[in-house]
Amino acid sequence: MILVEIFLPLIDGENWGAGDGAFQEIRMELVAKFGGLTMYSRAPARGYYRTDGKVDRDDIVVLEVMTDAIDREWWRGYRTSIERRLRQEEVLVRAREVEKL
Repeated sequence: MILVEIFLPLIDGENWGAGDGAFQEIRMELVAKFGGLTMYSRAPARGYYRTDGKVDRDDIVVLEVMTDAIDREWWRGYRTSIERRLRQEEVLVRAREVEKL
């Protein structure tokens, strides 16, 4: 199995709240495609990154989906779609193999 994790900022690229509407839309799309997902949203995680010599911070939620195979082309397009909707330079999407016990 492949576990895909999507790290979504709570604030979009123009410092507006990304809002439940965007998350709900993304959630519904992923459930329709993969049959379910896990969303870690109770206590937002904090992501720190360096840009232009300073450290910035994002409050994020993490979405996870499981799939039997990874379609890299589809994921590249979907990541680009999320970046556009949330006005982000980059949204982290990562995948790793996992074993169901």
